[in-house]
Amino acid sequence: MSKVTALSVSIALLGGLWAYLALGPLAGSVLVWVGFIAWGAYFNNGGDNAALQKTIAGMIYGAVLAGIALHLVGANPLGLEGAVAAAVYIAVTVFFLVIVAGTNLLSAVPANVYGYAATAGYALSTNNVAVTATDLTNPVLLIALSSVVGAVFGMFSGKLAGMLGK
Repeated sequence: MSKVTALSVSIALLGGLWAYLALGPLAGSVLVWVGFIAWGAYFNNGGDNAALQKTIAGMIYGAVLAGIALHLVGANPLGLEGAVAAAVYIAVTVFFLVIVAGTNLLSAVPANVYGYAATAGYALSTNNVAVTATDLTNPVLLIALSSVVGAVFGMFSGKLAGMLGK
């Protein structure tokens, strides 16, 4: 079996399993689309152990920074006006999203951005900015967990493809 076919079969099988779990028994605990973003980021980052670490760390880091931005926009500690407040708080947190690129674990900036974007997008589209909640109603925690599981599924799909391709 060719490498592409093996990877296609592997991702199809595990992608179906992931969708079943995320939309069935784990519904409300993980988001299927975030898991697929992390899965893609894993392969984009090299598809190896370092990629797994960078994907998970980067996506969680991005989620945390988005949570900070959401909290700052809501609290508006500087008392800025409307859209100016959001722009300033986002600009500051995005600076920190990228400046860490010199750190090996957070050097995969796209993964950082995916975590940030997924968290902000989910929070804003669901009107759920409960970023201080200590359960999975917190978008930061929900995105972080979904990212970890998605990246691990990516790793499993790579290993399964390796076995099928032999």
